[in-house]
Amino acid sequence: TSSHTRVGILNNPSSKIKEDNTAIARAIWATFLTQNNSNIKSFLGKLSKEETAKSLAAGTKITKLLIPGMDDNTFEKKYNTLGLDMIKTHQMFCQEVLKLLPGEMAVMSNGR
Repeated sequence: TSSHTRVGILNNPSSKIKEDNTAIARAIWATFLTQNNSNIKSFLGKLSKEETAKSLAAGTKITKLLIPGMDDNTFEKKYNTLGLDMIKTHQMFCQEVLKLLPGEMAVMSNGR
């Protein structure tokens, strides 16, 4: 509800990191890196729905879920070239520095 709010995401998967089980995580990062704030908010809302996860698990391509107004080409290029190393780095940070168990969730805050 505030234009001064910032959101960051760290991935801490509980299973082995592979392309087929990181579609949503890679879509989130591709969105953050290629879209404007309005599209980020709308698309992340769509990605957070259970039916979206089920659809992706059933084989729907991420590009079929894009919302009107998104820069489709830039998103798709980033999504397809985003490696798994970043997610592995996040996982290592979550587990080694934050002492989270694999898959464990947490909220971190560093407000003003």
